[in-house]
Parts: sequence; structure tokens; C-alpha cells
Amino acid sequence: MKTLDARGLSCPEPVVLLRNAMAAGEQAYQILVDNPASRENVTRYAEHQGYHVTCTEQDGEYTLSIVK
Repeated sequence: MKTLDARGLSCPEPVVLLRNAMAAGEQAYQILVDNPASRENVTRYAEHQGYHVTCTEQDGEYTLSIVK
């Protein structure tokens, strides 16, 4: 599982980071974001690409697990 740290990045940067990783052919990701808008946008993009997304939140930071 590839980990992507998108904390501190504003949209659309977290989505672009994930899109670039997906283009490299990975099948599972963990992406860290620190705002609800990024969480929603990354989730929406991943699900649109056919991935399953689960999210956990701790201290205002979100960990999204994304699996094909």
C-alpha cells in the first residue's frame, strides 16, 4: 500500500497527487488529508475510478484507505 501525505495541500492538489499515483499502476493507497473538502474530493475521485474508500479521523486529520 502506497502512502501519500497530502496534509497542508489545498484542492485540487490531493486529487492530483492521487491521480498521478494511480497512473503509476498501484492498486492500494493510504492518503492523509487535513480538511473535510479534500477528504470529500479524494473520496469522490477514487470511487469514480472504481476504488473502495474507507476513512478514519483523528485529531482533525483523515486517513483514507483506497483499494481497487
